[in-house]
Amino acid sequence: MFHLETERLTITEFTLDMAEAVHLNSLDEDNRRFVPDEVFETVEEAAETVAFLMTQYGKTDGPLVYPILLNDGTNIGYVQAVPLEDGVWELGYHIGERYRNRGFCTEAVNAFLPAIMPMLGLDVIEGVCLADNYPSRRVMEKCGFEKRFEGVGPYQGEPRTICRYQYRRK
Repeated sequence: MFHLETERLTITEFTLDMAEAVHLNSLDEDNRRFVPDEVFETVEEAAETVAFLMTQYGKTDGPLVYPILLNDGTNIGYVQAVPLEDGVWELGYHIGERYRNRGFCTEAVNAFLPAIMPMLGLDVIEGVCLADNYPSRRVMEKCGFEKRFEGVGPYQGEPRTICRYQYRRK
């Protein structure tokens, strides 16, 4: 079982009883704007996705998505590694609006990378976000990602102004 603990957080595997928190955390306007395919309008939609994600644990073909919990058990978001193509993997993350601007995302990513990269046999992982998603860019920069590209590229199936980052395992 995947399980990490930091000073304030636990990163672990999903359980079905987390569907309501996943639903609620997905509804904020930034999520709708930056990752609309990760908005769950109903608890049932969230539960279907959580059930699927649970089937991916123990595999190495992904996506591998793990909830981020406060140490009191409150579900505040997720961190993920998702395969793209040609052996390239992308890091993703989301923190619910109520829990932002407290360093939780940076703390989670800094704990997640040293665990997930060896598990997947990766020396490099990518990060992609819309260029105007400054909080996401800041998280990657604080976690040691290097910006490799800024310009028009594919994002959610459309040409958009994006930033591509890369992290190399130390």
